[in-house]
Amino acid sequence: MKLVVLGLSLSSSWGNGHATTYRALLRAFAARGHEVLFLERDVPWYAAHRDLARPDFCDLRFYGDLGALHLAWRETVEQADAVIVGSYVPDGVAVGRWVQKTARGATAFYDIDTPVTLAKLAAGDHEYLTPELIPGYDAYLSFTGGPTLERLMRRYGSPAARALYCSVDAEAYRPLAEPKRWDLSYLGTYSPDRQPTLERLLLEPARRAPDLRFCVAGPQYPDDIDWPANVERLDHVGPVDHPAFYAASRYTLNVTRADMIDAGYSPSVRLFEAAACATPIISDIWDGLETLFEPGREIVLALGSDEVLRTLRETPEPVRQAMAEGARARILAEHTAAHRAAELEAHLAEAMAAAAKDDLVTA
Repeated sequence: MKLVVLGLSLSSSWGNGHATTYRALLRAFAARGHEVLFLERDVPWYAAHRDLARPDFCDLRFYGDLGALHLAWRETVEQADAVIVGSYVPDGVAVGRWVQKTARGATAFYDIDTPVTLAKLAAGDHEYLTPELIPGYDAYLSFTGGPTLERLMRRYGSPAARALYCSVDAEAYRPLAEPKRWDLSYLGTYSPDRQPTLERLLLEPARRAPDLRFCVAGPQYPDDIDWPANVERLDHVGPVDHPAFYAASRYTLNVTRADMIDAGYSPSVRLFEAAACATPIISDIWDGLETLFEPGREIVLALGSDEVLRTLRETPEPVRQAMAEGARARILAEHTAAHRAAELEAHLAEAMAAAAKDDLVTA
């Protein structure tokens, strides 16, 4: 299969969760024998923080603007077996219209931000997708599963909304024997709607337990945040250093954006990465999480500081280790990039068959 992907970024993981998601998925997809071209808008904030300029699993090319995209890649997009447009692509509406008009093969929208996208559509915000574009994609590949898929088909007219959760490269994310620097860590870019949960589940426990050690890693946090003295701040941890970061943590925290909590069934890539590294996870609570990990055995669910501190102080070490091993076993059995690449292949094959059938009917 010749696949073209127009995504937010493959080259830079700075300030976004898209790059690591694409890297794991497309590496595994290429390993299945497919040819992948990734087209990325050349923007200064990612150009200044590129940590994968030359991937060995696909062809990565940059374009300056829509005119340059059309001029350089029209024939390639036209002849591809399948073309994927991702969420948050700059000028994503114009890119989507062009892809739907140009591509002869199947087209798909890969939404790594589905609840955010639907909230934006409901508010009339068409930053990278419009309601009119959705029926024109042969498949809507959604970061979110559950009832959202039916909503995409019934309300927005998608011919095939399919769950395509994030995943993890199990070769890159492995347990490491690192000294434990922190009792609880968090890895994530600042987001206003995540900050209250981070406050409740990490900063408040840190204030109440000055003898414990905490870490928050990620860019774009405002200067006016009152960080407790026992919270270490790291501005950015690149993907190559994620396993060591997790290994240095007795537990790590998963914090979910408000729109994704409301939708449910929206696992973050950090969940899969931490579990693959055998670092136990303390998570906020949302519908569908129990379909991914067994609460109490493979993950800790916490509403507030009390549960967090109880876990950090009272969990016996054999229990902590068993939880870590159970979560890793679940990931290896169900949520590696190899699993997700097989799902992507099936979804695209379904879309290609449907598109070919439509062409025959039209003819």
